Amino acid sequence: MWYLCVFYHRLLDYRKPEVESLADLFSKGLTDLQCNGSLEWKLPKHHHPDSPFHFVNLPSEEIARSVANRSILVKGIFELWGEGSNFEELEESIKSYPDEKQLPYLTSDSTFKITVETFGKVISFEEQTERIRSLSYIPFKGRVNLKNPYHTFWLIETDDYDSNNGLPPIAGKRIFFGREIGTADRKLLPTYQLKSRTYLGPTAMDAEMAFLMANQAQAKSGKLVYDPFVGTGSILVAAAHYGAVTMGADIDIRVVRDGRGPDCNVWSNFKQYGLPMPIGLLRADNNLPPWRSGLKEVFDAIICDPPYGVRAGGRKSGGRKLLKGVIGPYTVPDDKRTGHIPSTAPYSLVECVHDLLDLAAKMLVMGGRLVYFYPVLREDESIDTTFPEHPCFKLVAISEQLLSYRYSRVLLTMVKIGPYTEEIALASKIKHLEFKENHLKWLEEGNLHSAVFSPADNHLNGSGDTKITKDSKARYRGKYV
Repeated sequence: MWYLCVFYHRLLDYRKPEVESLADLFSKGLTDLQCNGSLEWKLPKHHHPDSPFHFVNLPSEEIARSVANRSILVKGIFELWGEGSNFEELEESIKSYPDEKQLPYLTSDSTFKITVETFGKVISFEEQTERIRSLSYIPFKGRVNLKNPYHTFWLIETDDYDSNNGLPPIAGKRIFFGREIGTADRKLLPTYQLKSRTYLGPTAMDAEMAFLMANQAQAKSGKLVYDPFVGTGSILVAAAHYGAVTMGADIDIRVVRDGRGPDCNVWSNFKQYGLPMPIGLLRADNNLPPWRSGLKEVFDAIICDPPYGVRAGGRKSGGRKLLKGVIGPYTVPDDKRTGHIPSTAPYSLVECVHDLLDLAAKMLVMGGRLVYFYPVLREDESIDTTFPEHPCFKLVAISEQLLSYRYSRVLLTMVKIGPYTEEIALASKIKHLEFKENHLKWLEEGNLHSAVFSPADNHLNGSGDTKITKDSKARYRGKYV
């Protein structure tokens, strides 16, 4: 059935993938309602592709409600009773909506309220009241209840503004009226905001993004979620909120073991929110994973933000002298093991991602999800679409977030579709070498930080003038939102 999906005007590339992941999650086990990871989408008349208004075909009202209630970027999902370019067209459209679909929600023993929402303009309380009164032709028989109604109806109006107000352009005014199926609860974002977090590090994941990653990974009760670059645990906190069992690892033993004291560490972040503690936090190297050789298909999802060298560079075990063969392998004496911090060496992004994909291919169950960030250097506003591949995985979602005029990060969602074998391992190594040879030099040499933070030369406006003018502020910003 088709529904009106209204998004928050944020993180535009992440909106549809989140809805599709959640629809797939809530339809699993319902063979007649299976979403298969993709949905049909349509735009309202005169609307820009980045508009917050979309029509989406969902298998059932129950699934639509579940998606809306859990989503971070969906403001609401509605059963559309009518739409039009003006209130006369809206009235005609509502009156033509089948009575058998309207009357069950208009009975005398029910309560209701009508919410007026606008996009692109602000209207006064008196104007809102006037619009509600204009709906008198709808045969409401129940009582009004503004606090806890049985049914909530929305009158949503967009204006025919031009493209110079920072919003996606709309060529014509559109008015929607529909019954609320479900709305998002974004109150959890202030609850989990980083500024009130007990233990933070320089790469702690923003709460909104962490919850989006957990939704992409379909975290839920009974699933085991692993983060091989756990840091201060921000991503696992989001997964634990949805009921998942969590586990993490980090190469820095000071982070996973010590933190900043007994009351300020990774564990205290879970305690702060009353969440189940991780079943384990390991000091482990993604380049030399600690799992025994025969162990396979343990995790339901792997979610992480690999170190790609912008805020923090990757590290692996060994030390420069050991890796270069200057010194041989050594054993730490027993009396020095307690406070020993193993030496490490630089860990290039291309090697890091290869090891991550190999780990996920071995340790994820069939149908398990790998969700991770991948950096992209941009040239002439075009995205480099070459992403790491693996024979065991299917790439199901790509969500880009622009962070500067020359750098963006892309959230990749991959689903495991095949078992891990020796033949697959060999094929993945070949793909890795091809990717390493054909991709940009900064992947291997670790030059991403200098590329991102180098002085802005003539890129911004072609004249060398980096000053932001009044006109440039007003333009629609697209993926920067």
